[in-house]
Amino acid sequence: MNPVNPSAPGTLPASRNVRVAWYAGLAVLGVLVGTAGALVQAAWLPGGLILALLATAALFYGGLRATGTQIGVAAGGAGWLIAVILLSFGRPEGDGAFGGGVGELLFLFGGMGIAVMCTTLSRLPRPTP
Repeated sequence: MNPVNPSAPGTLPASRNVRVAWYAGLAVLGVLVGTAGALVQAAWLPGGLILALLATAALFYGGLRATGTQIGVAAGGAGWLIAVILLSFGRPEGDGAFGGGVGELLFLFGGMGIAVMCTTLSRLPRPTP
């Protein structure tokens, strides 16, 4: 049963508050995945980069499947992008999560590419019970 997409067959109409809670949860999860991915991708290169991109893909595709809309991908993607951008700024002392190598760019552009792919996926019709 899909509590977020009321137009899907076999689901009950969901209230607006439930949808907002799903999207907020996906945004928070996006911040967590973005932060963890930023830390892991540089620590265990290239395995960490692959793990970070797989977690990012799971977040975006899971948001699409859980909500049934592209807004689910956008909510997780917004949280992910905010975390990655904030971690890329660095501090006045010169410390930062990203060192400026190829792995960081692959993580940033790969994550954005995965978000675009998941957003543009066609929605499969839900099976009728």
